[in-house]
Amino acid sequence: MGYSAFKVFWEGLTGNKGWKPVWREPDPKPQYDIVIVGAGGHGLATAYYLAKEFGITNVAVLEKGWLGSGNIGRNTTIIRSNYLLPGNQPFYEKSLKLWENLEQDFNYNAMVSQRSILNLIHSDPQRDAFARRANAMRLSGADSELLGPEEIRALCPFLDFDNARFPIQGALRQKRGGTVRHDAVAWGYARGADMRGVDIIQNCEVTGFRMENGACVGVETARGPIRAGKTAVCVAGSSSRVMALAGMRLPIESHVLQAFVTEGLKPTLPGVITFGAGHFYVSQSDKGGLVFGGDIDGYNTYAQRGNLPVVEDVCEGGMAIMPMIGRARLLRMWGGVMDMSMDGSPFIDKTHIDGLYFNGGWCYGGFKATPASGYCYAHLLATGRPHEVAGAFRLDRFRRGAPIDEKGVGAHPNLH
Repeated sequence: MGYSAFKVFWEGLTGNKGWKPVWREPDPKPQYDIVIVGAGGHGLATAYYLAKEFGITNVAVLEKGWLGSGNIGRNTTIIRSNYLLPGNQPFYEKSLKLWENLEQDFNYNAMVSQRSILNLIHSDPQRDAFARRANAMRLSGADSELLGPEEIRALCPFLDFDNARFPIQGALRQKRGGTVRHDAVAWGYARGADMRGVDIIQNCEVTGFRMENGACVGVETARGPIRAGKTAVCVAGSSSRVMALAGMRLPIESHVLQAFVTEGLKPTLPGVITFGAGHFYVSQSDKGGLVFGGDIDGYNTYAQRGNLPVVEDVCEGGMAIMPMIGRARLLRMWGGVMDMSMDGSPFIDKTHIDGLYFNGGWCYGGFKATPASGYCYAHLLATGRPHEVAGAFRLDRFRRGAPIDEKGVGAHPNLH
């Protein structure tokens, strides 16, 4: 069923009786060409692009809970491509370009809003670093500009320009950055994949991998065994646990990341704003709530909840740049489990086990990467070759001495 303004108007006049389920609820078949483990944003996007771009429709997406119950519905909705290193920047720019045409592509309102992202500068060395980043962005085809204090004051007069400890000396702005309705992304990709014949199977936990002669030939699930020509894992914070079922140990740690939203306020923020002297980022949702977050909690866990010290740290960051946030009442908070890689960059690669593929290690960048991750993973599964913008996301890059240390803090997952 196609969606349009006329369809919405007509259903409103006729009692909304003509809407159909957005996707089917099929039972698993005994065998598929490709089985994707994880029905989050990356898994659903992979299935969608496999069907749409490569014509591979005998695909199943398996989810242990309900569709979109993981990090795709637990993030702060920001999209951007303001990266520095050549292993990352082209990939995230491709993702941003896919975001720009996403709603037209899968005929679903994901509320893509390119309201800009503003990275504040608080020191001379930081200005130099952001100028370098801006140049790298432009070399890859992304947009970027450096703003001075007066330009920022005109955009965001509510910021604390008189803070002696964290003076606002400028900002790096990407106008094409912004926000997207996170759960609508999952629904749109699910609908697009389902209508092309992909089976999305909920409440179907993978409990093991089927191995024959050293190759992966399928999975064991709570709903019985399923054979597969290729098995593709993309389960975010559960990556280490799932891949351990195949005897693999990943260069990944799982940490919880908290996010927060306030009561609804009048339109205030022009876009996304980040604190340059600490880890704090904030945007305003279409409902008016301020959506913000900061650092991971710093300890290894699979629990989707946080702790008070990080709540205090995040609020301190917000108060340092925009004291008015102290008057807003917190509506709710939540946690998502991050798969933190050793260099802060992801993996999209074959494993050493024939027939088994892995997508993970997205750290903080999983949501913004959703379209390109799905596209590149589908390309790898369909052709056997990595996509040109994801060629650096190899599982063996640490052994080869080729890390992609975007943040420059070395092999410390909790610092990325």
